[in-house]
Amino acid sequence: MDRVFLITGASSGIGAATARQAAEAGYRVVLAARSEDKLQALASETDGLAVRCDVAQWDDQEALVRRVLDEYGRIDVAFANAGFGGPRGFEKGTPDEWREMVLTNVLGAAYTIRATAAPLRESKGHLLLTSSVAGRRALPGSLYSVTKHAVTAMGEAARQDFNDTGVRVTLIEPGMVDTPFFDSPPRIEPLQADDIARAVMFAVSQPPHVDVNEILIRPTAQPG
Repeated sequence: MDRVFLITGASSGIGAATARQAAEAGYRVVLAARSEDKLQALASETDGLAVRCDVAQWDDQEALVRRVLDEYGRIDVAFANAGFGGPRGFEKGTPDEWREMVLTNVLGAAYTIRATAAPLRESKGHLLLTSSVAGRRALPGSLYSVTKHAVTAMGEAARQDFNDTGVRVTLIEPGMVDTPFFDSPPRIEPLQADDIARAVMFAVSQPPHVDVNEILIRPTAQPG
């Protein structure tokens, strides 16, 4: 039976690059994002299943997992990758933007864990979460950094919760990546989305008894 790789935030950047590499590795890929239209070209390219899902909505996450199980009968990898940032400074952005960021980055990741927990236990699968270098050190005035610190803690909390079930948990912590996350090109040579996708595939390709818990990956020129 084909292995199934579910990715939230799959419409661009790290999510899309991971979908391509997972498909090349033989996985059935499930692509989830708020805009199903943006997923259709990638779904055609990867022979994947595109599902509209707002990760901050529990009903959407439940429906996503039901759709995957109805279609494929299993989930082997769940990649909680959906998230976005905002301007630094506690007087920047709007309160509504802050709320959406916290709900997407933190609650959305937690909902993905809850929704996929049973099928991952059944398959002895793999959970991955996208945190950030910003989830290891606080950035000045960055609520995004705060949310990624929460995801970093969530990864370890999930690892302990899944311990001895056969489910592996990996926290992916990228530095500067050239993705649509940035409004202007980075000043240093950044990582590419494919670089992060290779790290994801490295973690999931290990033998079942090997659990790579954290991958912190920076561009060579990134100082902090």
